[in-house]
Amino acid sequence: MMPAVENIVIGIIAALHIGILILEMFFWDKPAGLRVFGLTQEFATASRVLAANQRLYNGFFAAGLIWGLVPAAGGGECEGVFSYLCPDRGLYGAATASRKILFIQAVPAAIGLLIVFLS
Repeated sequence: MMPAVENIVIGIIAALHIGILILEMFFWDKPAGLRVFGLTQEFATASRVLAANQRLYNGFFAAGLIWGLVPAAGGGECEGVFSYLCPDRGLYGAATASRKILFIQAVPAAIGLLIVFLS
């Protein structure tokens, strides 16, 4: 039972990061991105190149989680755990950018990690 819950949580967190990647990649300086990230048009336009790094990070993070779900591709629990433990972007983001990042990224990752360790 627990591995199914674990896989669902990992899938949800991967989907969340794919959504963040899409927002950063296609909507960073559009009304949706400005609203979600709380940016001004001027800042979004000036920081597009910096946002490109964030896009890639979220994409690779999601890919690591998805790889962990596909044992046939060589993935497994270790990849899922590794992705949870990668430089903790949630805590760092909450400390440096916005407290809501704690609840959007760090808390779901902590719950997922707890489920992995309990299974």
